Amino acid sequence: MASPWDDAVLAATLFALDPLGTAGVRVRAPAGPVRDRWLALLRERLPAATRVQRVPLQITDDRLLGGLDLAATLAAGRPVAQRGLLADADGGVLLLAMAERISPAAAARLAAVLDAGEIVLERDGFASRTATRFGVVAFDEGSADDEQPPAALLDRLAFHLNLSALALRDGDIRRPADTDIALARTRLAHMRTHPEAIEALCGVAHALGIASLRAPLLALRAACALAALAGRTEASADDVVLAGRLVLAPRATRLPAEEAAPDAGDEPGAPDESQSSAGADADPDDPGDRDPDQRPLEDRVLDAARAAIPADVLARLRLGDAGLHRAGSMGKAGAARESALRGRPIGTRRGALRSGPRLNVLATLRAAAPWQVVRRAERTGPSVPGCAAPRIIVRRDDFQITRYRQRTQTTTIFVVDASGSTALNRLAEAKGAVELLLADCYVRRDQVALLAFRGRGAELLLPPTRSLVRAKRSLAALPGGGGTPLAAGLLAALEVAQLALRRGETPVVVVLTDGRANVARDGSGGRERGFADARQAARMVRAAGLTAVWVDTSPQPQPQAQVLAAEMQARYVPLPHAGAAAISAAVRVNAAAPGKREPGKA
Repeated sequence: MASPWDDAVLAATLFALDPLGTAGVRVRAPAGPVRDRWLALLRERLPAATRVQRVPLQITDDRLLGGLDLAATLAAGRPVAQRGLLADADGGVLLLAMAERISPAAAARLAAVLDAGEIVLERDGFASRTATRFGVVAFDEGSADDEQPPAALLDRLAFHLNLSALALRDGDIRRPADTDIALARTRLAHMRTHPEAIEALCGVAHALGIASLRAPLLALRAACALAALAGRTEASADDVVLAGRLVLAPRATRLPAEEAAPDAGDEPGAPDESQSSAGADADPDDPGDRDPDQRPLEDRVLDAARAAIPADVLARLRLGDAGLHRAGSMGKAGAARESALRGRPIGTRRGALRSGPRLNVLATLRAAAPWQVVRRAERTGPSVPGCAAPRIIVRRDDFQITRYRQRTQTTTIFVVDASGSTALNRLAEAKGAVELLLADCYVRRDQVALLAFRGRGAELLLPPTRSLVRAKRSLAALPGGGGTPLAAGLLAALEVAQLALRRGETPVVVVLTDGRANVARDGSGGRERGFADARQAARMVRAAGLTAVWVDTSPQPQPQAQVLAAEMQARYVPLPHAGAAAISAAVRVNAAAPGKREPGKA
């Protein structure tokens, strides 16, 4: 196995050899000397005339794709087009800094141009097609697993490198001669591939859980580049194995199925009573008698890819984390909605001048500019003495209003079971977990509310507030004992959540209970009636479209709790042997991504 830096050097060489065929490289590393050394190495391998351009993070569509040059249009009195950055990058390389922060819309436009090899522009009165092909180097500076570039962009880049753990002393530059790369570029156009290589790469991609067909195609292109670099005109089995390790292994979302171990009597190559001691009747096709290099190509590629999967990713794959992406932070749980005056600008729309919405002057001029020649020709009548003709004619249909999107405030409603069964088992741990979660909400400036149910009803100990001191004081004074009026607790949480919805907030309900309801809504005892009323209350919470997390705090997971959590469509978290910190961590992860239902909708 080669070192991570050797793989990085090889990936840079293959990309420099065929930047258009391999499409690009994703480099996960913070800005620093290691990344700078790798970039310098890449520049040395690219042809001298290759243009390398940096793409600003907040680039606009007009600058990226091209379109109407507003200043030139206003000066000339007629539509004037401008070329975009992607058109100027034809035959070159684009550098995307902080690619993990690029917007999904910009990534989609970039991916469309990479697929089509041309820019299709139909906007601002223009319709044009501009051919352009380029390679992309995406620098991923994300520190957490959920901070990654958009999947649409990653799917189209052949090589995914991780240089985060490398030090500068590991960056030993080893490079082939410039003449080797130059000759390899000429051989690449005449490269041939065997159908067995295509079948092997597709089979390995399926075994590793890679759904996209681009991955084996990019691996095949990398194998051809390896063969061209070695002076061959056809990709060999070793080229295919190495390409599979470089391209397919970083994309793995599952471990390949392990073959069952043969019995001792059936081991390949074991002596058989019917065979002579000299092995005269041995089967030459027996897999046990083969040389390792004579195994099927798909098995060799799969073994190489499995060995190249990093240890941390391998551990998560064994745990069944297929996506390898964690949900965003709880601070992003607030629902996004459009606003007229506040939030982040998300574009413009046609609208009338009224009180409230803001006029976007540049977008209005851009909408009016393509029609100036027609409007001047239509303009008739005597001119007003002393008044010059207008430079630009704006009509009511040209008015563009800025659209904003803002995230609503999150209100986390903790519903704590203080009944006798919980008091005997986990009330102290539940209190500690709620305190830790309250501290997280305070850091995010979210509001918190605290409800407790015990005896014959539920009590609102703390209305929605940002005061951490008040919340801790109310939680510390919470007594334990009595019955479990679970239905009353859920209905009280529903009332608080509905009030939060009316204020334009996003409620998140966190229920900490063992689910053993034994008190009905009217305060009468009985497990059967108590469970039936709790089930009905859970359905009401589901009908309100609330995001909910159910933490089962019983010593062993309870079937009643699982049924009620399913009725609520809540995330069920069984924690039979966890302390306060573990409960807090589980709730934080499971409440991170709110449900896809909109508030107020079932």
